[in-house]
Amino acid sequence: MVTSAKPCVLVVEDEMAQREVLIYNLEAEGFDVASADHGDDALLAVEELCPDVILLDWMLPKLSGIEVCRQLKSRSETRDIPIIMLSARAEDVDKVRGLETGADDYMVKPYSVIELMARVRTQLRRVRPSTVGTNLEYQDITLDPETHRVTRNGKEIKLGPTEFRLLTTLMEKPGRVWSRDMLLDRVWGREVYVDTRTVDVHVGRLRRSLCQHGGDDPVRTVRGTGYALG
Repeated sequence: MVTSAKPCVLVVEDEMAQREVLIYNLEAEGFDVASADHGDDALLAVEELCPDVILLDWMLPKLSGIEVCRQLKSRSETRDIPIIMLSARAEDVDKVRGLETGADDYMVKPYSVIELMARVRTQLRRVRPSTVGTNLEYQDITLDPETHRVTRNGKEIKLGPTEFRLLTTLMEKPGRVWSRDMLLDRVWGREVYVDTRTVDVHVGRLRRSLCQHGGDDPVRTVRGTGYALG
């Protein structure tokens, strides 16, 4: 299967031992992992990385996990990022508070790492469907991540690997505006250094390919920001 860069999970946990266990298991599952040990750093990391899933401890120094969750879910650019709240608070009233604040899932410590990985994959299936082989569709464009095949209005579109990953990213969230830095992280990966102007070059190639059989250009340029599909 050819998809975009590895899905990114942000681990927000102030206890080093638990943070390292989570990072180890997530990396073993094939995820790109970033971490933060308090709430303020978590907000900065989300702004910089735009992770696919967040594992968020409730009890954090400086800014609590509940407040981090509330802030992220109140912003249009981050409200759709799934948050799995991790907490030693096992009472129903605590679970309800976490979920009502906006958390997409809630796990009580100590938790099963195997179950947690399954829940991460469940959330990922919702926000990154191409990673599990689901076909993507936008207007007359269809993308099959299993066969690396793209068609528009029934006609096959030939794309290079980078343009395919770029289109996959755009099609997973139509209408969302992606900055060049976000596209670099998602398409090329955070560990690879690429100049932001390279994004413009590949977007241009993608546009030409999508319009080779006619039809309007579906990629929208947002001046001073980046690109969006539709």
